[in-house]
Formats: sequence, structure tokens, C-alpha cells
Amino acid sequence: MSEHLSERIREHNRDQAAIWGAGGRHYDLVSFAISDALAHAAQRLSPKPGDKVLDVATGTGWSARNAARFGANVTAIDISADLIDAARRFSTGIEPTIDYRVADAENLPFPDESFDKILSTFGVIFAGDHRRAASELARVCRKRGRLCMSTWSPTGAVARFFAVIGAHTKAPPPKESSLSWGDPAYVEGLLGREFKLTFEHGTNNAYHESVESIWNWYLRGFGPLQTLYEGLNGRERAALKRDVDAYHAHYQVEAGLHISREYLIVIGEKR
Repeated sequence: MSEHLSERIREHNRDQAAIWGAGGRHYDLVSFAISDALAHAAQRLSPKPGDKVLDVATGTGWSARNAARFGANVTAIDISADLIDAARRFSTGIEPTIDYRVADAENLPFPDESFDKILSTFGVIFAGDHRRAASELARVCRKRGRLCMSTWSPTGAVARFFAVIGAHTKAPPPKESSLSWGDPAYVEGLLGREFKLTFEHGTNNAYHESVESIWNWYLRGFGPLQTLYEGLNGRERAALKRDVDAYHAHYQVEAGLHISREYLIVIGEKR
């Protein structure tokens, strides 16, 4: 990341920008695997033609494009310049044109009440400072505006996958867990003063050919796994793959793999 771009990202989030951006355009494969959950959030956001929508932590722009398909005027931000570059390429021809920017969810470069609707799909949950990120979501949303987020369940399949990965990670765990956003009580504590909240549970379904194919799929596009793998020696890499493969083997069905991941949709109406 250039010095100019890095100035837009809070210091404690800069390592995460590099990690999430490691997969580059191949991160779009990860979004494809959770695309039913991304569509769920966009539909609950209910954007209308002409609405000003902000997609926070857009990745390769999958949810931004979903919102634009409703005719909304979408601005989308991410801490990774590589992901924003990929999002622009994938969004060629989308109308209305999406305004992609490198920015930090904890320091949104927009005036108060700039947007009619705010969207974040498995994105802002990874911000380093949850309360600051929540405050920023509320600040840029107009009164009676709408917020919609998708968050992973703190006790579901993704939590178990993160535990497998975490067992091989040498870095200390983050001070605040991204999975906390999947607890309605926790989200009420972050956003309840500014938004009237409604919650809806969902299950993401993804289908892969085999344990080996899903390993290659995520090693190619999922920055946290890719970065972890590259930092390990040969023995450690083999142990990581063994444990990830064992995790995915539980989802074996006759046709291949059927992965089910529990998530929570958070819907907020700005007070």
C-alpha cells in the first residue's frame, strides 16, 4: 500500500489491510461461495432507485453490485487497495456506476448523514475497534435511514473454522472478536441507541467438489489463510492443511461437499 493510501487507514488496521488484500481479485471466489447470504442482506436493505447507499468493507464489490442492481447510487469502501482495484474491474458496465474508494470503516471520509442506507456484509465486523466502527455507521446514516449487515454466528460453522485456523496462528488474537457481531445482545450494545434493530437468522449453503478443491479454492483467494500458510514452514503447513481438510471432511455428501454456515442479518432503522 502506498504511503498516501495508508494514511487513510488507521494504524492498527494496516496489517489487516495487507492480509485481506493478499488474495487480490481471487477473493471474489470467497464472495461467490457466500453469495446467497450477500443477496439476503441486499434484499433486506431494500434499496430504491436513487438511494444513496454506502457499502462498508466491500471486498471485491459483490454487495455493492447487488445494491446497484436496484438502481441505487452506491459508494463502496475497503481498507485494501488491491481489493478496491479488483472491485472496479469486476464492476465494469454496472449502472449506476459504483464509486469505489480506499477508506477505513473506523474513519469514514464522509459528512454526517451522507447516506440513505448503509450495507456491510461480513465486513465491518473485522474492524479493530468495534465501537468506533459502529459509531461511524450511525454518523453517516441519515435520520430514518436504514442499516443492514450480515454477521457470522459466534457458535456456528465459521466459528469452528476460525478456531481451526487460530490454532495455527502465532500472532495474538484480536482484542475484539469479529464473531461478537453475531450476538444480538452485543449488537444492541453497539448500535441500539442509534438504531431500532431487527434480527433475522440465515444459513449460507456452498457446494464444492472435494476437500482438496475447497482447500485450493480458499488458499488462492482467502487472504487470512493464504498469509498464514505462507508464513509457516513445511511441517507447519502440512499440519494446517491436515486440520483444515479434517474440518471440511465433515461436510462430505454423496455429490461432494455441502458447507452450511450460520449467520445473522442485522437490520437497523435510524432513530
